[in-house]
Amino acid sequence: MTILSREWSSWIQDVEASLDKALPPADTFPQVLHEAMRYSTLGGGKRLRAVLAMGACAAVGGDPAQAAGLAAAVEMSHAYSLIHDDLPCMDDDDFRRGKPANHIVYGEAMAVLAGDALLTEAFAELARLPEKYGVSPETAVRIVGELALGAGSRGMVGGQAVDLLSTEQTPDEETLRYIHTHKTGALFKAALRSGALLGGASEEELAAITRYGEWFGLAFQITDDILDEVGDAQSLGKPVGSDRSLGKQTYPRLYGLERSRALAAECVEHCLEALKDFPERAGLLRELASFILQRTH
Repeated sequence: MTILSREWSSWIQDVEASLDKALPPADTFPQVLHEAMRYSTLGGGKRLRAVLAMGACAAVGGDPAQAAGLAAAVEMSHAYSLIHDDLPCMDDDDFRRGKPANHIVYGEAMAVLAGDALLTEAFAELARLPEKYGVSPETAVRIVGELALGAGSRGMVGGQAVDLLSTEQTPDEETLRYIHTHKTGALFKAALRSGALLGGASEEELAAITRYGEWFGLAFQITDDILDEVGDAQSLGKPVGSDRSLGKQTYPRLYGLERSRALAAECVEHCLEALKDFPERAGLLRELASFILQRTH
């Protein structure tokens, strides 16, 4: 394990602790709602968006520990999106991260409410950044705006809408890129930009981190499309082939597997190019970009 990988693992532990503190205790009334929220948020996942936020903060010279609350908020937003994404009216998946999806355990209605509550709780955590982490109110407000844009109708939710609307249609490059850069990429970009803002980024640094985030999100989703075709269900924690069976717009469906792999590699090169003027403290972001092409889940 490299030094950077150990740093990654350490930050994941910090995020888990921050999430546990930020989420309402499971025994708080109504217990079933809070159990459902914690079920889909704690103890699983790569915490990639959280680590990206902390990595961006470190890359511009900030203290990643100060970004722990931001990281928790980003992960709560991500967890909400996964709960809703798995619902029968969306992607209709029964498993997530190797265990039954939230709606399978708690029912569809409670899953919807758990997702709603997680998104709301994420913004509550951002509102506490000045008090808990010493973030300036002005920076906290900017971060709220970043997450709102990344998660809303001009970001993740908009991408999900177009994904649903384009199901069973003939794939085309413009629609496919919109889906991937919004449904997946927008939250990555919001996490990175927020971390950079918290770390005191200059306008030039923020622009570079933004470019990195745009290419990172696209590379990640292209790889996700590939894994849905050729991945291992046990490693993924969910069935493979679901995108194709649902008629989803994917890169392998449009370009084939080999071209899709080449496009993902090109995106990673763009990520690394965006960081060319950053010092060694951006090493974790570089490692994370390279990780995309190696991941199995």
